[in-house]
Amino acid sequence: MLATAAGCGGDDTGFANRLTPAIAADGTKTLRYGNQTEPGTLDPHQASGVPAANVLRDLYEGLVITAADGQVVPGVAESWQISDDRRTYTFHLRSDARWSNGAPVTAGDFVYSLRRAVDPATASPYADIHKPIENAPAIIAGDKTPDTLGVTALDTHTLEIRLAKPTPYFLQTLTHPSSDPVYEPAVEQWRDSFTQPGHAVTNGAYTMAAWRVNERIRLKRNTHYWNNADTAIDQVEFYPIEDSNSELSRYQAGGLDWAVTVPPADTARIKRHIPDQYHAVPTIGIAYLGLNVRRAPFANNRKLRLALSMALDREIITDKILRGDQPTLYSAVPDSVRDYSPVEYDWQDWPDDKRQARARELYHEAGYSEEHPLHAEYLYPSGGVGKTLGLVAVAMWRDVLGANITPVNQEWKVYLQTARQGYDTQIFWGGWIGDYDDPNTFFSIFNSEAALNYTGYDSPAFDAAQEASSHTPNGVKRTALMHQAETQLLHDAPIIPVFVYTYHQLVKPYVTGYAPSALGNYYTKNFDIRPVEAGR
Repeated sequence: MLATAAGCGGDDTGFANRLTPAIAADGTKTLRYGNQTEPGTLDPHQASGVPAANVLRDLYEGLVITAADGQVVPGVAESWQISDDRRTYTFHLRSDARWSNGAPVTAGDFVYSLRRAVDPATASPYADIHKPIENAPAIIAGDKTPDTLGVTALDTHTLEIRLAKPTPYFLQTLTHPSSDPVYEPAVEQWRDSFTQPGHAVTNGAYTMAAWRVNERIRLKRNTHYWNNADTAIDQVEFYPIEDSNSELSRYQAGGLDWAVTVPPADTARIKRHIPDQYHAVPTIGIAYLGLNVRRAPFANNRKLRLALSMALDREIITDKILRGDQPTLYSAVPDSVRDYSPVEYDWQDWPDDKRQARARELYHEAGYSEEHPLHAEYLYPSGGVGKTLGLVAVAMWRDVLGANITPVNQEWKVYLQTARQGYDTQIFWGGWIGDYDDPNTFFSIFNSEAALNYTGYDSPAFDAAQEASSHTPNGVKRTALMHQAETQLLHDAPIIPVFVYTYHQLVKPYVTGYAPSALGNYYTKNFDIRPVEAGR
């Protein structure tokens, strides 16, 4: 039984804030984490979405990980060298790195796992992130076999990765879960169920203890983890709470130590009553509305796409509706990305009446009017701000253009599948948190061959600029290529950028070690929970 020291914050307005750290009588500490929705899978090479990534960072550890400031730091690899031509990376693995069953983590584990990540049979949504590796594009396309991938175990603890061309952001891609190792014997024995309790073998600070779908995922410490001696929290529980009001209620009641969303209507009073627990963290991420350019009504109709974009009043959305310090977005890349100034729409500073008038002109030129209004569907997932944003956008499109847009909601896993297939979507909610701190993490998902290109956008000019920039050293030439790619993307308008994602987190004061991360990369091993004195 958990023994908790309780305390109730708040004041005469009745704002509750119960402080109940989960510390058992024997000292066992549990971190309770709101996680928005149920992950579709916890296979590192097949998972997609922030909720899955939050769990995977505790279960698995790649060659490198990220610090709170976004810098790449050692993970399983304690050191590495990069060749003079920037094409060969040699990683030296920790000799004390262990799987949760005590087996050593070897260079061969990474060879197996990276091959699996690009194997078409795995159907990884993030296979494209590995394209810089030698032969990866041909393997993903099915033209070469996975064993031709440019990865080699030089010995038990030395891994070599060869790139086809120099790639300035390559090291950062290795922090992504799809670069994590998986335990080959477990995968081969259990197949699709190798992630389940009793089957899972992991190499991160934690391993699987229990998984009750739509209720809770519980992880326990991996006592074989190389840095277990410095890990303070014994268990972590992830709760899939899609409704932000429910999450806030649970947090206030003391049932959560960390809430990942805040209802917009409650932001002001939260800032007033518990400002030390509220964290608004601008991310390297964007919220946008995607337009399926493969089918009617948006295929071959740029004017219609741009009309919808210009009809949105982003300032009202961020300042009046969401009320959460989200910067408005008129570009494909947020300005929070390091060392990059985004290209923006030239009409972003127009007065509302001028912008709306131009939106109506484009709408009419696209073939629509009051007598012949646009009819389309807007698809959004359960949880998050997709519903709020969508309903506001639908109202604005109706008021400014006379368009008739019908909202359609799907459960998260179903939504991902629908958006990925691209057959039934017209307008859809889109959010992208950068996988690494480089503009390419945004450009790459709109490449015509990208598995995550749910819009179906296909522009040879964009592809050429994006691909060239991905292999050009950082500097003036690379920036010019990235600006060229972004300019083309904004001109073609397969997406409607709306705002820069901002994490609105609540973290109890007894959770120590918290530092805001623009990438959202938090590791439970870095935190601790201190007792709370009775009566606080």
